[in-house]
Amino acid sequence: MISIIITSYREPKTIGKAVESFLKQKIKEEYEIIVASPDEETQKIIKEYSEKLRQVRFFKDSGKGKTCALNLLLPKIKGEIIILSDGDVYVSESSVSEILNAFKDKKVGCVTGKPVSLNPRKNIFGYWSHLLCYAAHRLRLKRERKEKFLECSGYLWAFRNNVIKTIPRGTAEDAIVPCLFFLRGFKIKYVEGAEVYVRYPTNLSEFIAQKKRTAKAHETLKKYINLKNIPRMKSLKNEIMGSYELFLFPQNFKEIIWTFLLFPIRLYIWFLSFFYLYFKKDIKVDGWKPLKSTK
Repeated sequence: MISIIITSYREPKTIGKAVESFLKQKIKEEYEIIVASPDEETQKIIKEYSEKLRQVRFFKDSGKGKTCALNLLLPKIKGEIIILSDGDVYVSESSVSEILNAFKDKKVGCVTGKPVSLNPRKNIFGYWSHLLCYAAHRLRLKRERKEKFLECSGYLWAFRNNVIKTIPRGTAEDAIVPCLFFLRGFKIKYVEGAEVYVRYPTNLSEFIAQKKRTAKAHETLKKYINLKNIPRMKSLKNEIMGSYELFLFPQNFKEIIWTFLLFPIRLYIWFLSFFYLYFKKDIKVDGWKPLKSTK
């Protein structure tokens, strides 16, 4: 049994495509698609699917955030493998089979897919989204080939059921769960053939807000695990050390300039994360904070 969970918050325009992209998969195993959302708009759309397809059902969560919704669902999920995605993205046609194939290795505990930007590359924010997807792909691919620890992308990832009973709410679920599996002796696998198509922010304020939340989530990991036992993938130091690879990506002079402009923005984002965590003592990470430009 495979359980596919799509978490959503007020995404009636995109939830249908998210569900359809999973329904188009060639899944040999029995499966269920659960859409978790607090809003009635999404519930209405999913009800139409559930009336026609027994595999699809709606779960009304409390609206306190993705991690909270997952914790409410975990005791109810039947699948041996849990595949997670979001209501504002969609996956490639072979994504599920690629992910399930990785789990044939019993030592694999978590699997992550490959985010692909849908934004046009012709403007600076679109270019940054493609650049950062490229950087994440290169880093995950390098670590996966050496069977090193790597972090998952919350846009498309999966883990074995009945290993983690609850997910700490003070950090991002796609950051903490791979760590918990790794500490239990499982491997984390990156499957580049499992693509997930994502729209990224198109303005500076939302770009900073999204990246600050991600950086903050990784800094809060130390509250729950001993980071000395986890080879960290995302940190200010790692970004600086690996920044030279970013200059393999530009295709023209304009893109080289845009690449240079990303560095002070990323430094500012890390500064904001440290400021909120260590000076303002703001450690809250979970909670729905939708970005309008990505919808």
